[in-house]
Amino acid sequence: MIISYQWLLNYLPEALPVGDLGNILTSIGLEVEAIEPAEAVKGSLAGLVIGEVLTCEKHPNADKLKITTVNIGNGREPLHIVCGAPNVEAGQRVVVAPVGTTVHPTEGEAFLIKSAKIRGEQSEGMICAEDEIGLGKSHAGIMILPADAPIGMPAKEYFKIPDADFAIHIGLTPNRSDAMSHIGVARDVCAYLSHHRGGKYAVNMPVVNMPAIGDKQIGIAINIENADACARYTGISIAGVKIAPSPEWLQRRLNAIGIRSINNVVDITNYVLHEYGQPLHAFDADKIQGNAIHVKCLPQDTKFNTLDDKERKLNDNDLMICDAVHGLCIAGVFGGAGSGVSDTTTNIFLESAYFDATYVRRTSMFHGLRTDAATHFEKGVDINNVVPALKRAAALIVEIAGGQIASEIKDVVAREISPVKVHATYSYIHKLSGKNYDKKSIKEILVALGFVVEAETEEGLTLAVPSNKTDVKQPADIVEEVLRIDGLDSIEIPDRLNISLNRPMPNDRGERDKIANTLSATGFKEIVTNSIVNSKYYPERTDLVRMLNSLTSELDVLRPSMLESGLEIVQYNCNRRNTDLALYEFGKTYTLENGGYKEQTQLALYVTGDVSSKSWNQVPGTGDVYYLKGIIQNLFALGGVSKAAISYDEDGTKWKWKNEVLCAIEEVPAKTLNAFDIKQPVYFAYINWDLWLKATAANKIRYNEVAKFPAVERDLAVILDKSVTYLQVQQVTDQQKIESLTGFGLFDVFESEKLGAGKKSYALNYTFQLQDRTLTDGEIEQVMTQLMNAYKTKLQAQIRE
Repeated sequence: MIISYQWLLNYLPEALPVGDLGNILTSIGLEVEAIEPAEAVKGSLAGLVIGEVLTCEKHPNADKLKITTVNIGNGREPLHIVCGAPNVEAGQRVVVAPVGTTVHPTEGEAFLIKSAKIRGEQSEGMICAEDEIGLGKSHAGIMILPADAPIGMPAKEYFKIPDADFAIHIGLTPNRSDAMSHIGVARDVCAYLSHHRGGKYAVNMPVVNMPAIGDKQIGIAINIENADACARYTGISIAGVKIAPSPEWLQRRLNAIGIRSINNVVDITNYVLHEYGQPLHAFDADKIQGNAIHVKCLPQDTKFNTLDDKERKLNDNDLMICDAVHGLCIAGVFGGAGSGVSDTTTNIFLESAYFDATYVRRTSMFHGLRTDAATHFEKGVDINNVVPALKRAAALIVEIAGGQIASEIKDVVAREISPVKVHATYSYIHKLSGKNYDKKSIKEILVALGFVVEAETEEGLTLAVPSNKTDVKQPADIVEEVLRIDGLDSIEIPDRLNISLNRPMPNDRGERDKIANTLSATGFKEIVTNSIVNSKYYPERTDLVRMLNSLTSELDVLRPSMLESGLEIVQYNCNRRNTDLALYEFGKTYTLENGGYKEQTQLALYVTGDVSSKSWNQVPGTGDVYYLKGIIQNLFALGGVSKAAISYDEDGTKWKWKNEVLCAIEEVPAKTLNAFDIKQPVYFAYINWDLWLKATAANKIRYNEVAKFPAVERDLAVILDKSVTYLQVQQVTDQQKIESLTGFGLFDVFESEKLGAGKKSYALNYTFQLQDRTLTDGEIEQVMTQLMNAYKTKLQAQIRE
């Protein structure tokens, strides 16, 4: 936010040096980031004076130069100046830059005037052209002033250049809506001065002489149809205005804070916005059909042309200002193309309203319209400023643009907003601030800020919060107000500091790092994606957590799944021909559940394309479900996760631990890939990280010495129905509880008509080993027989010889 120094001084009871003012603002929480000169003319013509050319002779050593003597008054000897301007003559009144003056040209860098010899002749200054001193762009010759221009008068005074202003850049925090205006800043400064200097410093409020209603009447009714979105709406009609450029003082005020002048009426609304902090809008009254204003929302996808000549489709929760026929303006955000003030406007309807912050921000962000008005409304404005700001603007319009007041102020209140009441005890203020404030000082600070003391006891104060402080809701906010005005630097450091040692909160950093390091070593790359995504990804879900104030229309819900945000990264890379990807991310998902919110931490993995590079002795390996399954099983082994039951269905592979889904793998459906314009298969897995931590914590680590006795391997081929899965074979094998079985796996699948219709062959490998002795052939044959009988009985298997 930018504040004009000269403008701010209008509201302060005494002038403060800009440096001192900057220190005060930073002390009270309005951090000054920079103070920059804001001059109407660069350099403000400092050092330049009005002079008279006494003599003008040809330079003896240069055809295009002349030697002049110039009287600059003030008892000084005439200056000898060498001048190259073709139009210089004796008797002229001119602008002179004596030696030692710094000249600021319209274009280019400033330069210092020095005494110098030019072609052998001494020159003690410069007779100036308008572009050389920032008053124009012409360099055809020197400026020739009227014959009555006072000799010796400073050029700044002659050209009526105002005192140099300063643009004070304030890093305003989002909660300080009360300081988003010059009067708001002045209010804080006065509270600071009252507390630190004693006495009562009050803001010099603008004097508003509201004109009487004229002969011409323009009656426009106001109807608020959405009280939640608009608690108060006021308006006044002004007839016979003349649209023209603003006076210089108004343009200078706006230019100092970086606002471009448009015309007198629009400039006045901007001026009052930055004076009071209350947005205003001026309509061409002749374009309001039906002589009525309706504050309401229009149907979904209604088309509306905004002031920037763009057609926009409205949401059904966009608050609109309408007449009897159509929309005129997006309330608190942006004007319409057909209802604003133009050069031909003669009658205006001036609006001042209190729009709900949530409605304004949602609309502003959805349509990408970030305006000063929207910024003020979404942070909260003062409902009691609505009428004073309207009166101020109406009086200025009549004064500057002419015309006459054509109606009474129409003030419609659709919803009462009661003052917030806060009770703060002195002990609490002391405890939270760290300073034992005097009770009288606390009360004086708060009263100076506009708080009303409704009740006072020995223990504390019950306060009515002023309507301009929309962020003050609880006792801690009261402490902040006292701290700001007193100054954080004034809190003493005690001789003794008391601290408490708390047990550190448990965290998963070690386990997370272990898994992340393993995945990275395997070739995966970690990504971080936005947890706010587009609701269009989930057209059929009813458990979405929606954003109340979404940043854009494409970021409006919290993700219920990690898949879609990861696919955005896959799409981005594939579009740039980076098609071999193995990615992982730790993140959170959010859903509605049982009337509340469910937040779950997950580890997501994404694989597409090749997972190994091409080499002279191998072809690239392509990522698939089995590759991803192997990665998951390795993570299970690393984490010591046991007793996780695996299952297969049409949605993919799942592992459950204690009847909860611990992990799942799927091939992303083609329909989903098409929505992201991804033209290659993508495989996705997720681990419920909250459940994973419980599963790893349940693992009991046991240590065994390395076996001293040899292992024995056996192979077995079995013929099974095609409907029998490897999981079933694995389950039957585990059910035998063979102590010596240390390894089991499938190494080949064979299908042929020779096996019989609907049959397949599994080639299985077994590893047997004991810690205390070598297994005998008889023992091995016994367990193999046990396994074969189990397969025959439970799976109707045939043993291939």
